[in-house]
Amino acid sequence: MRITAEAKLATSQRILGAATHLFTTAGWEQTTTREIAAAAGIATGTLFNYFQCKEAIAASLIADALDDARQKFASQPHDQESLEEELFSLIWSGLKRLRRYRKFLAPAAETIFSPLAQYSPDRTGDAIRVAHLELVERIVTSHGIAGPLSALNLQLYWTLYLGVFAWWAADPSPHQEDTLALLDQSLKLFTASLRRDK
Repeated sequence: MRITAEAKLATSQRILGAATHLFTTAGWEQTTTREIAAAAGIATGTLFNYFQCKEAIAASLIADALDDARQKFASQPHDQESLEEELFSLIWSGLKRLRRYRKFLAPAAETIFSPLAQYSPDRTGDAIRVAHLELVERIVTSHGIAGPLSALNLQLYWTLYLGVFAWWAADPSPHQEDTLALLDQSLKLFTASLRRDK
């Protein structure tokens, strides 16, 4: 029996919805793929036709949220912003879009964005990283800094970004003021490294 594209999309959305609910209520560590499949009303084997593991589900949620944030970011004018302001706007818009997933993002991101994992273009975490770094490089070059950025600059940026991301996911300050301060300082360090490379 053939499954239509609409049915596949509906099943994928049910899986993502069920996973979000379970990750948020039961917690990341306690949620299993079997429970996600049951909550989505499908067999566990069927779930694996859509996502290889729960990390892939979380990565899909993160990727979708960051894609939405990038689209919103791209639709706004940034020509009057400094490089630091534009990067701040990019990162903060992504974090705001991820806010509903904060309860489980820290433990999920440890696996999805692990610096110790081998690179694979099939890993959603790697795809998220590549897309984000490509946009950062375009923003940097649009501010008159010659590209391509060095591997060291890209690694510094990504390390700082992950640090901000991890801090934000667990930031106890009422409006994530501590994250805002950390993001501001991280971008100062990154942009200073770009000026030093000139």
